[in-house]
Amino acid sequence: MQFHHHGYVSGDPRVQPAAGVGIDRPTQLPDEVDVLIVGTGPAGMLTAAQLSQFPGVTTRIVERRGGRLAIGQADGIQARSVETFQAFGFAERIIAEAYRITEMAFWKPDPADPSRILRAARAVDDPAGISEFPHLIVNQARVLDYFGEFMANSPARMSPDYGYEFQGLEVADTGEYPVTVTLLHTAGPHEGRERTVRAKYVVGADGARSKVRESIGCTLAGDAANHAWGVMDVLAVTDFPDIRLKCAIQSHDGGSILLIPREGGHLFRMYVDLGQVDPNDKGAVRGTTIEQIIAKANEILHPYTLDVRNVAWHSVYEVGHRLTDRFDDVLPAERGTRTPRVFITGDACHTHSAKAGQGMNVSMQDGFNLGWKLGHVLEGRSPESLLSTYSAERQIIAKNLIDFDKEWSTLMAKKPEEFENPSELEDFYVSTAEFPAGFMTQYAPSMLIAEPAHQHLAAGFPIGKRFKSAPVVRVCDTNPLHLGHQATADGRWRIYVFADAAAPGQGATAPSPVADLAAWLASAPDSPLAATPDGADRDAWFDVKVIYQQDHTGVDIGAVPAVFKPEVGPFKLTYLEKVYATDPAADIFELRGIDRGGVVVVVRPDQYVANVLPLTATAELAAFFAPLLRSGQPQTA
Repeated sequence: MQFHHHGYVSGDPRVQPAAGVGIDRPTQLPDEVDVLIVGTGPAGMLTAAQLSQFPGVTTRIVERRGGRLAIGQADGIQARSVETFQAFGFAERIIAEAYRITEMAFWKPDPADPSRILRAARAVDDPAGISEFPHLIVNQARVLDYFGEFMANSPARMSPDYGYEFQGLEVADTGEYPVTVTLLHTAGPHEGRERTVRAKYVVGADGARSKVRESIGCTLAGDAANHAWGVMDVLAVTDFPDIRLKCAIQSHDGGSILLIPREGGHLFRMYVDLGQVDPNDKGAVRGTTIEQIIAKANEILHPYTLDVRNVAWHSVYEVGHRLTDRFDDVLPAERGTRTPRVFITGDACHTHSAKAGQGMNVSMQDGFNLGWKLGHVLEGRSPESLLSTYSAERQIIAKNLIDFDKEWSTLMAKKPEEFENPSELEDFYVSTAEFPAGFMTQYAPSMLIAEPAHQHLAAGFPIGKRFKSAPVVRVCDTNPLHLGHQATADGRWRIYVFADAAAPGQGATAPSPVADLAAWLASAPDSPLAATPDGADRDAWFDVKVIYQQDHTGVDIGAVPAVFKPEVGPFKLTYLEKVYATDPAADIFELRGIDRGGVVVVVRPDQYVANVLPLTATAELAAFFAPLLRSGQPQTA
C-alpha cells in the first residue's frame, strides 16, 4: 500500500485525503447530482464504492430504510467476490470473521431404513484450486458495512442518505440533468413529504420489486414461482453431526434442507423445503410460521432432532426464475440512437433461488461493471457510448445464472428415488464448481473486449474472463506476492507487460521489444497514456506494470525503463513498486502459458482481460484504446 506520496501519513492509511466533492461534502441530499443510486444492497453499495474513487463526480445513494441493514438476506460469498473485496481493500478482514466452506456433505435416506437419513458423500469445495481465495459465509449486512467504510474513507467521503423512498422518474430529451426523480421522506422531521432530485444518471438497485425498473418500462419475464422454501437463521441444540458443515440433506418423503453454517460459530441457516405451491395459493404460503418451518426441518432430519433456542431471522420465499430483457432505459428500437440514462442492477434485473449462493455475488459484479464506466464517462475519460456496454454485457450473464439455478434448484427439490444416478446431486455440485464460484463469466468481443487474435500468447489469461492472479516477486523490496492483488478498485486500466527473455539494460546492442514498447508508451501521441490530463500523475489513468522472466536478483531496477517507474505526487517521487520478477517456485510465465517472446495483457478496471497482444503491436494497442478515450481535462473537475 502506497500512502506517503503526498507527504507523511501518521494515521489510518485507508483514509484517503478528501478531494473534489469530498471537501465540505453537504450532509443533505443536493437538488442536483451526477449519479443517483437507489438502494443500498450489494449492487448499489459496490457501484457507490467504485464511484467514490471519482471525487469529481457527485454521487449520492438513497435508501428507504432509516438506517443500515442489520440481519438477514444473502450470506454466501463466492471466491470471485472475495477477489473483488481484495480490490476494495477488505478481503483479509472479512475472511477473518467469515465462516469458510472447505467441504460439503450430502445426506440421503438410509437404504436399509428410508425413514432415516445418513451421510452418503462428501465433496471438497474447490478441488481444482480455481482461486487462491476461499468460499465464505458472512451476513450481507457486514459486506455492506465494509463497502460503507470504503466509501466513507474515499476522496469523495460518501455515505448513504437513509430515509428516502423512490417514487418515480422522468427522463427529458435535453438538459444537463435530464432525469427528474421523485423521492418520499420515510424518516425524520420531513417524513411523508416528497422531494425532487435532478440527475445525469440513475441506478436502480432497489431489489426484486424495483420501482426504478417499473419506471423505465422493464418487466421481469420467466417462470412463475412454484416451489416454496422457509429460511431461518437460528441458534439450536442438535445431535445432527454435521451441523457445522455445509450440507444438502434429502429425506425420502419429507423434502430437503440446505444447511449453511454461519460466521461466529453456533449460528446456522437452514433452507427448508416447503414443497410445491398451488397455483391458486395467492401468496398464502408466505404465512408459514417459524414453528411450522422448524417442525418441517425436524421431519427431514429424522432420526436427528433440532431444538431451536433462538431465531435471529426467518422468511418464506417462492422460487421463481425471471429476467428483464434489458438493464437500462434504452428501448430496442432506440439502440444506437441514444445512450442510456437509467440503469438497473442486481435483483431488479434477475430473480432466482438463493440456494446456489449467487444473488449477492452476481449483483455485486453488476455494480462493478457499471460503476467504473459511469466514472469514466462523467470524468471525461471515455465517451458516453461506453455506457451501452453495461446492459449488453450483464444481461447474458444473468441469463446464464438463471439457467444454472434452474438446474440446481430442480435437483435440490427432487426426491432421492427420482434420481437415475444416486450421486447425481454431488456430481453436479463438483462438476459445475467454477460457475457458482464466479469464474465462468466471459464477455463477448465489443468496444471493451478484443477479438482473441493473439490469445495463444497468453493462454492462461482468456480474453473476456477475469484476470487470474499468480505469484511474482516485487523487485524493489524482494517481497513475494500475488500480481492481481496489487490492482485496487481505483478505476484505472491495467497494462501488464510480460517481458521477453532479455533482462533490463541488456538490449543495448540489439533491439529490445520492452524498451521500444516503453518508449512508445511514454512519448507517442497515439499511446493511451497520452490521454492522461495535464497535471495528473503519469499513472493516473493507466497502471502500467512490467514482469521480467528473471528472478529478482537478475533484474537491475536502475535499468528498467522510466514508464514502469513513474513520478507520483507533488514531490515527484519515483514509484518503484510496478517492477516484478518471476517467482522461481511458481513461474507466472509457465503457470499462465505466457509466450517467452513477450506479451502485453490489458485488464479493465473491473478485473476482466480486455486484450492480449505481442510487445511489438503498438498500433493494435493504440487502436484498441482510441474509441475508449477522450483526452483533455475532466468534465466534472
